[in-house]
Amino acid sequence: LKRLDELRASGATAIGGEEAFRLYDTFGFPIDLTQLIAAEWGITVDLAGFDRALAEQRERSREVHRAGKGGGAAAGGEPAGGGTAGEWVPGEGGDYRFVGYDTLRAETRVLAHRTVEGGAEVVLRESPFYVESGGQVSDTGTVRGEGWTLHVERVRKGERGAVLAGRLEGTLGPGRVVAEVDERRRRDIERNHSATHLVHHVLRKRLGTHVRQQGSLVEAERLRFDFSHHGPIDPAQLHEIEHEVNELVWGNVPVEVREMRYSDALALGAMAFFADKYGDVVRVVQMGPSVELCGGTHVRSTGQVGLFRVAGQGGVAAGVRRLEALTGPGAYAAIGRLDRQLQEAAETLKAQPDMLARRIEQLLAEREKLEARLKAALQGGGASAAAQLETTQVDGVAVAIGETALEDRDEVGQVADAFRAGKSAAVLVLFGTQGKGAIHVALSDDLVRAGRRAGDLVGRIAAVSGGKGGGRPHFASAGAGDASRLGEARAQVPAIVKAWLGGAR
Repeated sequence: LKRLDELRASGATAIGGEEAFRLYDTFGFPIDLTQLIAAEWGITVDLAGFDRALAEQRERSREVHRAGKGGGAAAGGEPAGGGTAGEWVPGEGGDYRFVGYDTLRAETRVLAHRTVEGGAEVVLRESPFYVESGGQVSDTGTVRGEGWTLHVERVRKGERGAVLAGRLEGTLGPGRVVAEVDERRRRDIERNHSATHLVHHVLRKRLGTHVRQQGSLVEAERLRFDFSHHGPIDPAQLHEIEHEVNELVWGNVPVEVREMRYSDALALGAMAFFADKYGDVVRVVQMGPSVELCGGTHVRSTGQVGLFRVAGQGGVAAGVRRLEALTGPGAYAAIGRLDRQLQEAAETLKAQPDMLARRIEQLLAEREKLEARLKAALQGGGASAAAQLETTQVDGVAVAIGETALEDRDEVGQVADAFRAGKSAAVLVLFGTQGKGAIHVALSDDLVRAGRRAGDLVGRIAAVSGGKGGGRPHFASAGAGDASRLGEARAQVPAIVKAWLGGAR
């Protein structure tokens, strides 16, 4: 749904037909769900464009079928026989067959091939490459022929068979080839796909039979599962769901795959959610209590999933929720990252990882006490500070001079506000004694109304010690510059204030 989110953010008022078709054909995302989400966002769907995209894809796929009946051009930069580069070149005869359920490597022949911008496309008689469908992404791998190698990066449906596309090394040609799927990537995809079946079963068991799959994305790195439900899942319940899925994984039950009549599959209890996509004979995948119609690839037993970990949950549309999860090596890596973060936090807080929660509670309690003490001190700041300040009259203005151990400027500002409250013709000058030293100046409101600025005065005082600063009209701060000269600056405050009061405003 990233593309839908982008369309919504851009202010688009409609989802194009090709966008809607790709969601349906590639990710198994029903067109009615796309309409539901669009309606929720106030966006329309181009249904006529969707139908055109479906028809256009079928026409493109027929190119491969026509190529197998003869004609075409040479595969390469130079045309032959009156053809042009990029046209389909027929190879061996025969019918396409997907063998990827049983093997990831096949010695086979090329039915058709052609060069395209950035690489080439081939159709094989026997292909182990899964075509992106039902939420499961396509396989990647290689096809090696005599003098050439195709690095398969994309696979799409064609009328005559799967069209393998990617980067080409060498000169493309017909003949015998070896097709090989990236095994590690396929196994990760299978783990994630089987996990979607298990989590679907557990969600229905825990939340209710109203839960129905509304879409999915199965990649090597992660899985995403959309389902009908009325609201967020409670964290404690989500943890129980995760645990039960792992119980099914660790039970290591065999994954059974059978083909049977659609009516028999339904009688068996198989869940079918896209009825318009099924034929008379269907493929049933059963793993323990989970029974679903599915054309994807799966692990041989649930134990091969290894580990299941929920990565997050969220809302997709009204009445549609989404779970994101990791399995196997991905789940293990996520736990490893979390473990390292916990260890770093434990070291920072000087506690053992298993005592981290208690340590955080202790620190929060200590902070609460300190904040209460600080608040009490600040609330009486004017009165308590007045008792510790040296106050002198300069041309009718009361100038209070003192020191503070506070380093936080905001906290000093609160002390200054407490001092200023209810006063007139008053100046507060505080010298910060911690760290590199600081100078703070506050003015009563009447001085500010008369055009005086705290930033001007604090700048004059700080100049004695080589510092500089600024701030708001009624409160300003400066760095000390040379902290050893703060005593000298303090001694000169009355004279500096007198000159400041007598100067231009």
